[in-house]
Amino acid sequence: MVYRIGIDLGGTKIEGICLDENLKVIQRKRIPTNQQNGYSSVVKSIVSLIADVAKDIDKYTVGICTPGAISKKTGLIKNSNTQCLIGMPLKEDLEKSLGKNITLENDANCFAMAEAKMGVGIDHGVVFGVIMGTGVGGGIIFDGKIYRGRTNIAGEWGHHTLHQNGNRCYCGKLGCVETYISGPALEKRWFELTNKNETLPTIIQNSTHKNYQEWKKEFLDNFGTSLANVIDILDPDAVVLGGGVSNVDFLYTEGRQSVYDKMFSDLMDTPILKNKLGDSAGVFGAALLE
Repeated sequence: MVYRIGIDLGGTKIEGICLDENLKVIQRKRIPTNQQNGYSSVVKSIVSLIADVAKDIDKYTVGICTPGAISKKTGLIKNSNTQCLIGMPLKEDLEKSLGKNITLENDANCFAMAEAKMGVGIDHGVVFGVIMGTGVGGGIIFDGKIYRGRTNIAGEWGHHTLHQNGNRCYCGKLGCVETYISGPALEKRWFELTNKNETLPTIIQNSTHKNYQEWKKEFLDNFGTSLANVIDILDPDAVVLGGGVSNVDFLYTEGRQSVYDKMFSDLMDTPILKNKLGDSAGVFGAALLE
């Protein structure tokens, strides 16, 4: 039997899991990332965690879920919010330490893979997995396989231009989707309207506030336009929402209708689904990598 080991490398924690051939959890463990200790420390922690979840197992594959992606140009990590990884040969260094090949994928692709094979996307051929949290990203699954694109940017709808000359994004462009419908962007807009620093769950509870309907309408318009653009191009069998913003219930009613109102189709029935696996999607998706 060949077991599957998945590692979810996050900014604050690293989670490891071992699955058997029936995708049953055999071992599972979490440790702190301690990225303040530097890149080498993170690599050592990953190697140690793999050893822990693989004890008494001879044959296994290893998949790593990480923020950011491997640059096809340099082979180094790019676009990672775990700062110590940027510009580092993470895949190469882990393979040297482990003495075996591994597969490394960004967190959005791992989320999409997990939901397509073990979550609400089962039985759907083309799944677009959406991350709406601190940032906005996505992953595309075609018949059980990740579609990465020519330069590893497939699914990056968070950096589509939603509004010309709009909000400035960290990527250097103006008007990116991420600057309107990520968690921090929604909280920032609420502050602009109300002068209150509040979290997204608190904002949702303030439905009687005089500025709430304006805030909500902007959110729905931006969500509908940006996701409809993706659906018009990809025409997926299902869209699965993940990340903290996916917990906003009206996205599956009024939000879905906003998407449908802006789609170019005479059949408005693309499923827009809430994820099943929650914050476990990353580690399961990593274990499923091939």
